[in-house]
Amino acid sequence: MPIFDRHNRRDLDQLVEEFITTSKINRRQFLQRATAAGLSISAASALLEACGGGTTTTGTPSTVSSIDVLTVWSGNELANFKLQTAAFKQKTGINVNVESTRDLPTVLNTRVRGNNPPDVTGSPGTSQFQTLASQGKIVALDNILNMSQIQQNYAKTWLDYVSYNGHLYGVLPKANSKGTIWYNPKQFQANGYTVPTDWNGLVALSSKIASSGKYPWAMGVASGAASGWPACDWIDQIYLSQNGPDMSDKWIAHKIPWTDSSVKNAFQMFGQIVHGNHYINGAPASILATGFQDASYLPYASPPKAYLYYLGDFTLGFITTQFPSLKAGTDYNFFSFPTINAQYAGAVTGGADVMFAMKDNNGTRQFMQYMSSAEAQTIWIKQGGASSVNKAVNLSDYPNAVQANAAKQLTTATIFRPSQDDQMPTAMESAFWKASLAYIANPGQLDSILSGLESTAKSVYTS
Repeated sequence: MPIFDRHNRRDLDQLVEEFITTSKINRRQFLQRATAAGLSISAASALLEACGGGTTTTGTPSTVSSIDVLTVWSGNELANFKLQTAAFKQKTGINVNVESTRDLPTVLNTRVRGNNPPDVTGSPGTSQFQTLASQGKIVALDNILNMSQIQQNYAKTWLDYVSYNGHLYGVLPKANSKGTIWYNPKQFQANGYTVPTDWNGLVALSSKIASSGKYPWAMGVASGAASGWPACDWIDQIYLSQNGPDMSDKWIAHKIPWTDSSVKNAFQMFGQIVHGNHYINGAPASILATGFQDASYLPYASPPKAYLYYLGDFTLGFITTQFPSLKAGTDYNFFSFPTINAQYAGAVTGGADVMFAMKDNNGTRQFMQYMSSAEAQTIWIKQGGASSVNKAVNLSDYPNAVQANAAKQLTTATIFRPSQDDQMPTAMESAFWKASLAYIANPGQLDSILSGLESTAKSVYTS
């Protein structure tokens, strides 16, 4: 190869590396530098597309009178979403055709391979979203949304969550927290209990309650074929709070083994609660036999059969349905999962729905603008059952103060990650669930349990 060509090749290699790993180069600059290095405009465009920059938001978008949205939502969630789309149509005149499927990843992949993607879609988690963004299949929103307003309304952890290679590709219609420990404020006051802020304080409170002959914790992990996930939620939140997001991501991707001390420590910290002396009535057999929803009722029985219960903010629905006369904030409330490592204070696990556009037209542009707004998200949150992570949403619009506090926890989160087990391959997630049950039943077998998980991981992640 001539010296000149080698020099150009180095320039192109450097350009690609800079575009993929930083946000310093936009599409126009990429094309200019690629053509300066000797590529034709068509070759430069092809290289840009290969780097994940093929779907752009420049120029005048095509005009449409309707858009298609593919979603996983059903039931009340779908009904709430349709309230939003109806308001969008009234506002813009653009109709939204909604298709719902419980197997969104498969349907979406089929449509993408068939070159027939929906205008807009979305799903819980980020795996498929990031893959499609890396392939240039998603419309970047940097030039569509008012980024100054977006940065004002959303914490950095949320913008990072829906970004790829320094560009914003998604919006967040709603989210849920799993950093919530439920309790009865009246009982706390009557017994002189103080809400703990760190892990040692949580264990100390638990031991104080147990020493008085009462049971501090309610816990149930039974849920049919999916038994075990409530225990994994414990371990997930502990791991993130102890080790932070980078280690959490490595654990998910099996870049650290299941036998790593950080994973073992998360199990053992969970064990401080689940195997605590006089912490849970009838443990461990009762934990394995009790449904997670039934367990949530125990702190609110009269007299209370427990004083603390850990599960996501959706527990609010269980409590209000079972005890409709209880008052939010007075008879039931939650406190944030206590700090374990001060470096990661405010870290929250949970679930968040990501919505993204796969076609660039006037309909999708307006729809993404709308769905990112407090106006649209307020419609949903007024119905209950979910939180907005948009700071511009008025907390007074939530059905009650407890749900408003759950939203506040999310909008101010310093670190957010979806529950780690939810992001693992299905076979690994299932093995994790079963392992959590085995640990509850036989804590002395932890080393063997983790070794078994590592064997599963070696098979799953290399297949």
